[in-house]
Amino acid sequence: MSETDTKSMASYGVAYSKHFLLSDIRIMNTTSTMYSFKHEIGLRLIKFINLLCMVIPFAVAWFMYYQYRVSSHYFFWGNVAVVAIFAVLYYYFGKTYDAFLISHYRIFDVIASQTLALLFSNIIMYVITVLLCKHLPNPLPLLLCFVDQVSISIIWTCISHGIYFKWFPAKKSIIVYDRRRGMKDLIEEYGLSKKFDVKKTASVEECLDDLSMIDDMEVVFLSGIHSHDRNFILKYCLYENKQVYMIPRIGDVIMSSAKQMHMFHLPMLRVQRYNPRPGYLLLKRIFDIFASLLGLIVLSPIFLITAIAIKATDKGPVFYKQERLTKNGKRFMIHKFRSMRVDAEKDGVARLSSGENDDRITPVGRFIRKCRIDELPQLIDILSGNLSVVGPRPERPEIAEEYMKEIPEFQLRLQAKAGLTGYAQVYGKYNTTPYDKLQMDLMYIAHPSFAEDIRICFATFKILFTSESTEGVAKGQTTAIDSSSEKE
Repeated sequence: MSETDTKSMASYGVAYSKHFLLSDIRIMNTTSTMYSFKHEIGLRLIKFINLLCMVIPFAVAWFMYYQYRVSSHYFFWGNVAVVAIFAVLYYYFGKTYDAFLISHYRIFDVIASQTLALLFSNIIMYVITVLLCKHLPNPLPLLLCFVDQVSISIIWTCISHGIYFKWFPAKKSIIVYDRRRGMKDLIEEYGLSKKFDVKKTASVEECLDDLSMIDDMEVVFLSGIHSHDRNFILKYCLYENKQVYMIPRIGDVIMSSAKQMHMFHLPMLRVQRYNPRPGYLLLKRIFDIFASLLGLIVLSPIFLITAIAIKATDKGPVFYKQERLTKNGKRFMIHKFRSMRVDAEKDGVARLSSGENDDRITPVGRFIRKCRIDELPQLIDILSGNLSVVGPRPERPEIAEEYMKEIPEFQLRLQAKAGLTGYAQVYGKYNTTPYDKLQMDLMYIAHPSFAEDIRICFATFKILFTSESTEGVAKGQTTAIDSSSEKE
């Protein structure tokens, strides 16, 4: 055992010994249980009120108008069932868009998420109403219902936000970091200072030298710390009943896919490459074919208008083809609407976009990139089988090689077929570092599920309305590798 290990263990033992009394542990656990119970009940009550407030306007519209337009009139419980379907839809979309997380998101973000959840819920209910009525009923009552719901959402979010942070004030927090030092700035940037009151920041070395600095804290952030050092701190936090938020490392994400089993009368974890069930792959391919065909048919007018606009502005080609990587490193040509000048990379150097300030982007290209229209021709690649609707984003071979020089594990993304959208696209940004994108893609690969694919598809609609998801990298930068990215 090294001198550092011995010192860390000694520090850990001294710091914990003063709490090694069962009576203290019982008191600490009772207090924590009461707080958790109060917190859970409070959140559930706030969410239930929101659900009730959104269901009431729809119920009014249904009982006062639409129930009389259906081809076969229902009894009371039949109408209640229709209202219940709306409630289930809104709850599902609300969970998908994180519409109930008032404790973690800014007021505007919660309102935007609820508005999107309400929009999809009402659209689906109108389609159901059309099927029940066997004709197109007047959509005005449902539109008025939607306006009422959004107004209620604004009021509910503002009030519940205030109530929550009055009931549960910001927790005293400490940030323990290794390479990542920007956690405090992120807490401020995302409006979480009301939830986490950062009292201390310390390097992992400082924390291991004196674990007692955690004692008077309620929340501990572990940012980019190697597993060996992190485990000392994590165990101490569990003994001391501290809430921990931890940014995982690649090894942690890989281990999350492990299958629990028993062998030799011992607990065992089995880890292997991406190997989903054949039924899932078949269902995924059927969905890809159906979704791409439907998309090409429904969006054909947009294809035509975009092609004319591109051709009319600079006479160049409408489509832009580029070599990308998919499953097992297979290369294919991806198709996009051309959004940059024809000579954008005349020097032969692969570069990422620097966002709205990129002078290579044409006026038409600026618009279609903002609306994500430039991505639509990839439906052809999905239909041909080179892409999937959901999967890790396909990278250019040149840029992938640059990433792998810094992060050899980046090739692990190639275990699954690349996708038009994916976990990293939904929860990251264009300029999210490759290390973080890799972790998000590996989270998706670790737990293949058709239900998760559908959830990601719906979640993708949210990023269409958020400008920060398209933020570029620094001008002239060839990769998004950031100095804060750490290697295993």
